[in-house]
Amino acid sequence: MAARLVKRCTCLLREATRLIPATAPVGPLRLSGVTQRTLTISAPSPSSHSSGSLKELVDKEQVFTPYPEHQEVDHLIEKATRPVELLQLLNGGHSLHHNHRALIVIQLSRLLSGKPEEKVLLIQDARFQQLLHLLNSQISSVWHGTLVKLLRSLYTLPLPNTSKELRSVEQEVRWRLRRLKYKHLAFLAESCSFVKEKHSQELLAELLVHMERRWTEIEDGRTVVAIMMKAGHLSESLMNRLEDKCLELVEQFSPDEMRKVLLTLAAQNRRSVPLLRAISYHLVQKPFQLTKGMLLDLAYAYGKLSFHQTQVSQRLAADLLSLLPSLTPGEVAHCAKSFALLKWLNLPLFEAFAQHLLKRAQDITLPHVCNVLLAFARLNFRPEQDHFFNLVHEKLEPVLMSLEPALQVDLVWALCVLQQVQEAELQAVLHPGVHGQFLASKSPKDQGTFQKLLHINATAQLEYPEYRGPLLPASAVASLPLTPARKVTPLQKDLQQTLKALLGEADRGSFEVATQYGWVLDAEVLLDTDGQFLPLRDFASPHLAQPVGSQPLPPGAKRLAFLRWEFPNFNSRSKDLLGRFVLARRHLMAAGFLIVDVPYYEWLDLKSQWQKGAYLKDKMRKAAAEELAK
Repeated sequence: MAARLVKRCTCLLREATRLIPATAPVGPLRLSGVTQRTLTISAPSPSSHSSGSLKELVDKEQVFTPYPEHQEVDHLIEKATRPVELLQLLNGGHSLHHNHRALIVIQLSRLLSGKPEEKVLLIQDARFQQLLHLLNSQISSVWHGTLVKLLRSLYTLPLPNTSKELRSVEQEVRWRLRRLKYKHLAFLAESCSFVKEKHSQELLAELLVHMERRWTEIEDGRTVVAIMMKAGHLSESLMNRLEDKCLELVEQFSPDEMRKVLLTLAAQNRRSVPLLRAISYHLVQKPFQLTKGMLLDLAYAYGKLSFHQTQVSQRLAADLLSLLPSLTPGEVAHCAKSFALLKWLNLPLFEAFAQHLLKRAQDITLPHVCNVLLAFARLNFRPEQDHFFNLVHEKLEPVLMSLEPALQVDLVWALCVLQQVQEAELQAVLHPGVHGQFLASKSPKDQGTFQKLLHINATAQLEYPEYRGPLLPASAVASLPLTPARKVTPLQKDLQQTLKALLGEADRGSFEVATQYGWVLDAEVLLDTDGQFLPLRDFASPHLAQPVGSQPLPPGAKRLAFLRWEFPNFNSRSKDLLGRFVLARRHLMAAGFLIVDVPYYEWLDLKSQWQKGAYLKDKMRKAAAEELAK
């Protein structure tokens, strides 16, 4: 293309030099003036053969096709409501421009959207076949914007894969890739992504390469957001470029554009921390007016990406609290679930959620109840009024047995966490017909569900002494692995090393102890009445998944369980444990353990090994003293 441009310029300058009068001044100014006058002349001079040859050269080398004025046929195409009206234009005596035939195909595709039977009849119509043939002969004259829409229309009609007209349009697009605007490339990429044929996928690959190379052409935030939504998911490297461009232009984004970017990241599960931080900064610093829909979408995106930003969470909670009367039960459930994923417990907001649902009890459906209950259990939030749980039991009682088994287990487990489960609900999920399918499965999801069944079984055993069954069989509990495979954390490794140094002998303590209640202890020790360690192997351990030993504990002996609490075990910006870990403490205390809590925020303050050992000794003394005080 550059070589052709240079050739044309050379020809023009050569013709211009022939027109320079003999009396013209010498120098660059003379050439410039004559060239300008020559190129702007409207008609050839009758006495100058050179002038005529120059105009012929310019006409011959014309590059761009001029846009014709809006004609009557354009209005007829736009206003057509039936395919037959468009097909009649072909033989109606209208002067069709080379672009009109492409517009007719595009309009036909729009009119037949969602009508597959009529599409088949159209493709078989002789008039449509003639239209395609004529369009194919003039495809090089179709404008860029119309060409990209034409290709999408041919994909949606759809034409057969062997259609030469379709291949011709695709080939024309390939030839014009360098001249198409960036928004056209994005539109084509979105169109090709829905077609699984080999030739369309090859074109899509070329489009993505061009988009990755020309990403710097994007100049405004609206364009980059639109491209990210439509084509970002097609290429990892392109998405990386678009994220960089978003960082560059984020200051120009409107609240709606920020919302779209966050939803796109959430849909692709891309936790781009720099971009999330930049958007969070502008959401906090600028006085944006956020609508109800924006607030719900922002809460969802932050929760899905698990990105904690205190000021953003506070603003979302405050704004939603003010708009709460206008929220539907579905929106309340959606919002509660988002904040639960974010591990953000705003007490006024969640209390208002419960009150709002009680007022709208007639409009609440079972999915709303399930989402809200699971959100409350995750954050260990119990409303002040027990009427909320009366509503939950009222909605669950008639349909609990008809739900999916996994959902049944989740709901009853949530009620166990909140200490609101009823005997009939325990019996429903501990029935022999429920646990068998999860015990035999090897999928992580089913194993997690069976783990919750163990927690429900422990609740029935330890917290409901009047419960008479059924319970999980001992064989099902014993089949669990003794030491579940988990990644060792720095806190876990440090705690084990410090405890081993305190114990001195290996038989005085156990580490990574799997219990029949579905919980794993970080460490277990026995203390006699004098506070000395006892060997664990000599005494019965009925709490294990596979009990061992038969000798009873000596009088006054105490069994201690060490539980470490990592950063993810707490609510965001809080020292309150999530509901799952509160349930673990309750179960182990009910099983007779003295709990030695080792939270991360206390352990990090300990620098030397001596301080860590003294810290654990002090924790054990306090646990024993609290037991004596009771």
